[in-house]
Amino acid sequence: MTTNALRQSILVVGGNGFLGSAVCRRALAKGMDVTSISSSGRPFTTPKGHSPAWVDKVQWKAASAFDPSSYAPLLENKTAVVHTLGILLEGGKYKSAIRNGDLIGLLSSFTGASGLGSRGNPLDKGANGVGEYEKMNRDSALRVFETYATSTPPSTDNHKTFIYVSAEDIFRPFVPRRYIDTKREAEREIARMCKENNASAASSPIRDVFVRPGLMYHPHLRPLTTPMATFLDLSSNLHHNPPFRLPIPLPSNILRSMTANSSKREPSTQLGAVEADAPAVEPSVLSSMANALEVPPMHVDTVADAIVTIIQSRPDVRGPVSVGGMREVVGWHGHGSKGQEHATAP
Repeated sequence: MTTNALRQSILVVGGNGFLGSAVCRRALAKGMDVTSISSSGRPFTTPKGHSPAWVDKVQWKAASAFDPSSYAPLLENKTAVVHTLGILLEGGKYKSAIRNGDLIGLLSSFTGASGLGSRGNPLDKGANGVGEYEKMNRDSALRVFETYATSTPPSTDNHKTFIYVSAEDIFRPFVPRRYIDTKREAEREIARMCKENNASAASSPIRDVFVRPGLMYHPHLRPLTTPMATFLDLSSNLHHNPPFRLPIPLPSNILRSMTANSSKREPSTQLGAVEADAPAVEPSVLSSMANALEVPPMHVDTVADAIVTIIQSRPDVRGPVSVGGMREVVGWHGHGSKGQEHATAP
């Protein structure tokens, strides 16, 4: 029996957030039962405080990802869990600036972060060496995965899917390196635990998927992301479709040639697998800047569409899924543009 023939029931960690709410809405449109957990348990509202009609169809629950007892019963019989928690910058002020359209506040947040060095301020870590990046981007996902692994699988199918929202390495130097480091650490540890789980005859098989979007935008929910998305889309088109195919070095190639290890690049397979000993992030910030010029932005609804499609009808997909992989999953072939991408989203 295929997953498409089943009545899907999913749990979204952070379902009232930017991407989490898009996943909830798309999953409902596909006929799934949807539960969301967040620290507040409040339903999603738009920046203006409106509650869309679909909100009433989601079970909104208050729980802490770090306290399994607060959500373990909700994981029973779930066909999939989608972990969307994460922070781009430590401190949280940037999120309110984005929601409120506060450009000055947003620029201040990024300026402060980039001035701390490539790895961020070591004083932001606690006595045990764990800071907000480690807690939110890595440890929260590991706790949820561990709890999901011990939960009862769906009665109609013994298989489960865990989707972790990771990222492409495109934000340095404006974001400390610890952001992407903790994302990759979470991927490797989940892959290791998943391999151990699946090797045990007493455990239900789990499929691990790591979606890696670049910049996610929405012109209405996050209008401040639109100008940057427009620039990155133009840059990506330039790099993937050079004008007149002239034999001139592109900006990303120049940046890569300036790195100490210019011949290598962090693997970002479209649809692949990650091992516990996978290579670390490319150390040079120039590599990240080059990635930013090449990786196209994605409308948040397109990312959500890819996640739901992977759960519902693509059991063959596991491991890291790049922007190109997500586009392939939703049936969008070729490079295209932001306008074309938005047309594929609900």
